Amino acid sequence: MKRILMIAAVVASMGMSAYAVTMTLKNNKQTGAEPQATVLGPNQTPVDLTYAAEKAVNSVVYIKVTSHGQTRTVQQFDPFGFDDFFGDFFGRGNRPQQRQYKEPDRKGAGSGVILSADGYIVTNNHVVANADELTVKLNDNREFKARIIGTDENSDLAVIKIEAKDLQPIVVGSSDDLKLGEWVLAIGNPFSLTNTVTAGIVSAKARTMGTGGVESFIQTDAAINPGNSGGALVNTRGELVGINAMIYSQTGSYAGYGFAIPVTIMNKVVSDIKQFGTVQRALIGILGTDVTNYIDQQKEKGKDVDLGTTEGIYVSEVSSDGAANEAGLEEGDVITHVDGKKVTKFGELQEIMATHRPGDKVQIKYLRKKSEKTVTLTLRNAQGTTTAVESISDDDLGVSLAPLTDEQKKELALSYGLVVKAIRDGKMKEAGVQKGIIIMQVNDKRMTSTEDFYDAVKAANMSSDRVLWIRAKTQSGLNRSYTVELSDP
Repeated sequence: MKRILMIAAVVASMGMSAYAVTMTLKNNKQTGAEPQATVLGPNQTPVDLTYAAEKAVNSVVYIKVTSHGQTRTVQQFDPFGFDDFFGDFFGRGNRPQQRQYKEPDRKGAGSGVILSADGYIVTNNHVVANADELTVKLNDNREFKARIIGTDENSDLAVIKIEAKDLQPIVVGSSDDLKLGEWVLAIGNPFSLTNTVTAGIVSAKARTMGTGGVESFIQTDAAINPGNSGGALVNTRGELVGINAMIYSQTGSYAGYGFAIPVTIMNKVVSDIKQFGTVQRALIGILGTDVTNYIDQQKEKGKDVDLGTTEGIYVSEVSSDGAANEAGLEEGDVITHVDGKKVTKFGELQEIMATHRPGDKVQIKYLRKKSEKTVTLTLRNAQGTTTAVESISDDDLGVSLAPLTDEQKKELALSYGLVVKAIRDGKMKEAGVQKGIIIMQVNDKRMTSTEDFYDAVKAANMSSDRVLWIRAKTQSGLNRSYTVELSDP
């Protein structure tokens, strides 16, 4: 130890403040050697991140988002009371006047990552949600209008496309191979500061944050701030390992930790969106928690629990129509391996499931009363089937809709609604919907815009029922209801 301190002192006494000293410790009991010290030159660093930054920065884009403000009609009274004066004289009284005003456009910004030379870009769903206009700015300052190919709220991912060629796509690496303490770079556009690179290490893997979606985050201490959303998390080889998605902060700004969606999930989501228009989500059919969480909960109740392991997923509930029930899993079982891969946290199980589609077979190893068992089950979707669920298009629905105009609202004494402008062969016509019908609610959601309708269709399409429950009115004011089956018989 004295020898190491002497080397450090010599370096300091020589004025070599830019030099780094690294030590390689060896086991004295095994080798009998003293710890060794290596002095690095003034232009050397323990980890060179310049290669990764230069390789990846041109594959990260700046996304500008515009959401148009809605035009609203309000009733106003004359604040100076002129209507009252003339109203008394002519016998009219003070009557309200209808005026229109347009809410200001809302603007935002985020980041995205180029996946292909022909313009496919991945970003966060929350970056492009409700966007009326998208503009993508490349690192060379070229700008392109973008369109949304598909979104997935559950994983907070979206795919957009620009019409461009010969772009520089990022090299996609493996998030499975990441190790705790490994250096990573976060590349994005925080606070609209384009082409910003920050560095940190992998602080944790398969982290869950309780947001309710698919969660298996890579936790990093690389600085991530508003505007970094949708940007790249890359390893020291410049390979994409995650999509930066959120921060943990009480102020809204960086406070030490950021979270990225691993590319294992991203690859599957992007592939599904491009192939099916929607994500094919495979489910085991259980509710559960980490074994450590379950044991702690029982201890708080004064109970001692011995499951035969302190790692794995404790099964708290089994869905009656799910794959796990069919395979014989029960409440109280502990899942320890999936396809030979050890699972210690619920986030790891979610990440594995996020890479599968309904119909895939997986091998589950679990403990029941400390006895090890193995079973193979076939994953299902939310509808309880093993078939792929495709997005519902306008052709499938066969309907053209438009919000009620201010004149129509006045005539019909309605404050909202969507009028059926045209109907053709499709699921809406099969349900009995006719031209002129005014749709008021779909699955208990008010219809104030066509976006409301298509959001309701998308949500219903991915639900277990796949049904639209429509409440409507005729032009004469009579109530009508319709049931639209989105699944084929």
